[in-house]
Amino acid sequence: MTFDERKGMYYPTDDIIDQANVKEYEKRYQSSIENPESFWAEQAENLVWYKKWDKVLDDSDKPFYKWFQGGKINIVHNAIDRHLKTANRNKLAIIWEGENGDVTTFSYHALNREVSKFANVLKSMGVKKGDIVTIYMPQIPEQVFAMLACAKIGAVHSVVYGGFSHEALSERIRDAESRVVVTADGGYRRGKINDLKSIVNEAVVRCPTVEVVITVRRTRQEVYMESDRDYWYHDLESLPIASIKCETEETDANDMLFLLYTSGSTGKPKGMIHTHGGYSVYISTTHRLVFDIKPEDRFWCAADPGWITGHSYMVYAPLINGATIFMYEGAPNHPYPNRWWRMIEKYGINILYTSPTAIRGLMRYGSSWVTRHDLSSLRLLGSVGEPINPEAWRWYYSVVGNEKCPIMDTWWQTETGGFMITPLPIMPLKPGSASKPFFGIEAGVVDENHQPVKPGEEGALVIKNIWPGLAAGIYKDRDKFIETYWKKYEKEGWYLPGDSARIDEDGYIWVLGRSDDVIKVSGYRLGTSEIESALITHPSVVEAAVIPLPHNIKGNAIHAFVVLKDGYSASRELETELKNHVSSEMGPIAKPDEILFTVALPKTRSGKIMRRVLKARALGQDEGDLSTLEE
Repeated sequence: MTFDERKGMYYPTDDIIDQANVKEYEKRYQSSIENPESFWAEQAENLVWYKKWDKVLDDSDKPFYKWFQGGKINIVHNAIDRHLKTANRNKLAIIWEGENGDVTTFSYHALNREVSKFANVLKSMGVKKGDIVTIYMPQIPEQVFAMLACAKIGAVHSVVYGGFSHEALSERIRDAESRVVVTADGGYRRGKINDLKSIVNEAVVRCPTVEVVITVRRTRQEVYMESDRDYWYHDLESLPIASIKCETEETDANDMLFLLYTSGSTGKPKGMIHTHGGYSVYISTTHRLVFDIKPEDRFWCAADPGWITGHSYMVYAPLINGATIFMYEGAPNHPYPNRWWRMIEKYGINILYTSPTAIRGLMRYGSSWVTRHDLSSLRLLGSVGEPINPEAWRWYYSVVGNEKCPIMDTWWQTETGGFMITPLPIMPLKPGSASKPFFGIEAGVVDENHQPVKPGEEGALVIKNIWPGLAAGIYKDRDKFIETYWKKYEKEGWYLPGDSARIDEDGYIWVLGRSDDVIKVSGYRLGTSEIESALITHPSVVEAAVIPLPHNIKGNAIHAFVVLKDGYSASRELETELKNHVSSEMGPIAKPDEILFTVALPKTRSGKIMRRVLKARALGQDEGDLSTLEE
C-alpha cells in the first residue's frame, strides 16, 4: 500500500490489484444496481442447487421477500458435500486451538464424518426437519459440527452465545420452543472454566418444551446430569445410531436455516430468521470478493459462532468457498498479549478479521508484543462490529499488517446477513471509513425530510433496495419486523438500519454509530464516535466512550469515559489535558464537560460498547436488557 498524505488515502499496490478476484468496481457496481436480479442470479450459479429457482425474487408480500423462489438447495451441500468430490476432500477445513493449548484439525472429509455423526445423533433424539435446536457452547469444533448437523437434516439452529446468563438462555429457548439443547460441560476463558452445563440446568427448569440435553465433554469437570434428559455426546457417538453416513436433506431456498437473537435497548430479544438460499448466495459472494479468497487461504474470523459474524464469516461462507478456517477458544491476551500473533505465525494465517475493540485492547500493550513474531503470511486484514477509529486503523495497518495489508472495514448487521458497505482490496482506503456499498447495495444518507444530505453532512443511513442476505423476518412477530425496519420509510420502500452516517465528496461512507449515539449540544449534532476518536488520538488513551447527559442550557452535556494505556495514571491534570485535546481536535463545541477514568467499558460480547448502559447508570435509570453484556 502507498499513502497519499494530501488526500489522506492509502492506495493498493499493483501486485494487490493483479491478484484480486475483482479488478474494477465502478462499472460492475453500476451494472449490479441497474440489473440486481441478473447480478444475484449470476452469483447463485457459483453454488450447487438440487433444483434451480423459478424466480429470482418474489416481492409479492413486502417486506417479507423471498429469494430464488422454487429453488432447492442446502447450505451444507455447498459447505461440505460438494468439496468431497474435489481435491478439497483432503484439504484442512478447520484448525482449532484451545486456550489451554489443545490443538486439533479436520479435513473436509473428516468434517463430513463428524457432522454426519452429529446429525444422526440428533435424528435419534427425534429432531426432524423444521425443528429448532438451541446450541449453547464454547468455541470448540463441536459447536460448528452441531450447527452444520442441524442444517444438514433441515433442522433450524438457534445458537446462543456461551457467556449468556441462564435468564437470557431460557428466554431464547422458550421463544424458539426448542425440545433439544446442545451444550458442553464447560469451556476455557482467561485460564478459568466457564461452567456452561450448570447454566443450562438452571435455564431448562424454566423451559417446559426441553426434553433432551446433549452435552459435549470439553473440560472433564464434574457436572450434574439428569436421568432421562441428559446425554453425554461421547457416549451417543459410540453407539450404532451415530453412523458416519447421513444424507443431506433437500430444503427449499426459503426454508429457515437459523434463528439468531439480537437485543435492542428494551424489550425481549428479536429472533431474526435467515434462510438456506438467499443467505448462502449472499455470504459466499461477499466473502469471496471482499476477502479475495484463494484456494490456499487460512482464514481467521476471530468472532464467536454465537454472533452473526461467526455464523456468516467463521462457519458458513469460508466453508462454502473451500477455505481453511482457524478457530481459537479463548481470550486474545491469555496468558500473554502475544497469543494472537503467536498463533498467526504458527499456523500461517493469511486473513485476520476482528473487531476494533479487540484491536484497541491489544494496542494498549504496545507494538513489541506484535513485532517479535513473523506475521508475513498475512495479506488482508478486516474489521467488524463498530466504526473503527482512525488511530486504531493505522496501528492495525502499520504494526500488524506491516503496511502491506489492506484493511476491509465492513459495515453490516445481524439483520443484513452479510457485508453491506465495505471496501474491496483494489480500492483506495480512508482510515475510519467503511468505503462504498457492496455490489447490488444502494445506500444513502438522508435528512429528517427523507432528502439526501450534502457531502460531509450527517444524516440517517438508509438502504434503498433489497438483497439476498436480508433477514426473512422476526420469528413469530411480523408486525415487529415491519415496525422496526420498514415503517419509517414505508413510502420509499427503504430499509432502516438505525445508524447515522455521512458521505464525503469522494462518495466514501463514514458510519458514525447508532442514531441514538448522536449528541445534540447547543443545536449542534456531534457523533459519539468522532469525539471518541479524538480522545483516542491522545497518547494516554486506549479506549473511550462518550454519552450525552441532560444540561439546562446546552440541552446535552458531553460525558466521556476513558481507559488509559499502561504507564498512565488518572489525574485532574490529565482530565484537563484531554478536554483541551478534544477541543483542539474538534472545536470547543465538542469539549467534554466531564471525563471519568475507568479500567474497562461495558461491551457486548461481540465487542460493541454499550453506551446506553453508561447513560442509564449515570442517570440512575433501568439499564434494560443486559443479556449481551460481556462479563
